[in-house]
Amino acid sequence: MPAFDSSYGETLDSLLSVTAPPRPADFDSFWRARYERCMQISSLPTLQHSGRRVQEHELFDLSYRSTDNVTIGGWALIPGRHPVQRVIIVGHGYGGASEPTEVLPLAGTAFLFPCFRGLSRSRLPGVPEDPNYHVLYHIDDRHRYVLGGCVDDLWQAISAAQVLFPAARHRIGVMGISFSGGISMLATPWDQRIQRVHVQVPSFGHHPRRLEIPTHGSAHAVQNFYKRHPQILEILMYYDAAVAACSITHPVHVAPALADPVVAPAGQFAIYNSLTCPRQLFVLKHGHEPYAEAEAEQNALKKELSQFFDPL
Repeated sequence: MPAFDSSYGETLDSLLSVTAPPRPADFDSFWRARYERCMQISSLPTLQHSGRRVQEHELFDLSYRSTDNVTIGGWALIPGRHPVQRVIIVGHGYGGASEPTEVLPLAGTAFLFPCFRGLSRSRLPGVPEDPNYHVLYHIDDRHRYVLGGCVDDLWQAISAAQVLFPAARHRIGVMGISFSGGISMLATPWDQRIQRVHVQVPSFGHHPRRLEIPTHGSAHAVQNFYKRHPQILEILMYYDAAVAACSITHPVHVAPALADPVVAPAGQFAIYNSLTCPRQLFVLKHGHEPYAEAEAEQNALKKELSQFFDPL
């Protein structure tokens, strides 16, 4: 895919030195106010059995209400043999989701797989499903930008989990990859209900760098828009996952890649480097591109994640 070096000439040492960009003065107040508004919405979750099982879990169709009167669809995997003791919310990449992904082997754990607004099971009239256009939806308005709505959807997924599984209301984790990795970082600092977070090749880290270096995917669409409308950088700084990461207090596990043609490694590592909370690092060789060691790395990562989420 890339017509450029997807490592950008970076080394692990240089990536570990990338810091977060400047923080808008009202960054915290912007997000805290958004969270408080979101918490005024009743999630009203519903589950409908699909008639299927996945591993040791029963598969349910999930729906709940989010902000702007949006209905979010997705799936829930609920253990069939053990009472639910904890819940992990699992996000998807910018390609959306057609079914639940593989789960971690954690007894008594329910997994919720919401589809963020405009994508897959949460399609909306007027909201483009193509990532290259979805990422631009209301990008000129920090209050209406679609990424903010997606953060709301994650917060409301947690509200739904607390309604559905009251015994696990204080044992909630989040897993995000690529697109949802960035969304998870934006959501986590303001929501103390989240106890542990894992992100893999997370997006939306260090927008000033993302706007200037070669890339594929939705970031390229943002670059093209930025060339015509440079003022959007002011908006994007409120949606910088590396800036948000500075405020996270709960344990975070990050799996960034040394090379990635879609989400620049510098942005991924800026997120990890900005964390001052307890943190763990699992370095991948590549992200968003095939490579020989991918299966072995993912198996090792899943083993490490099972240990990371076990105390939840």
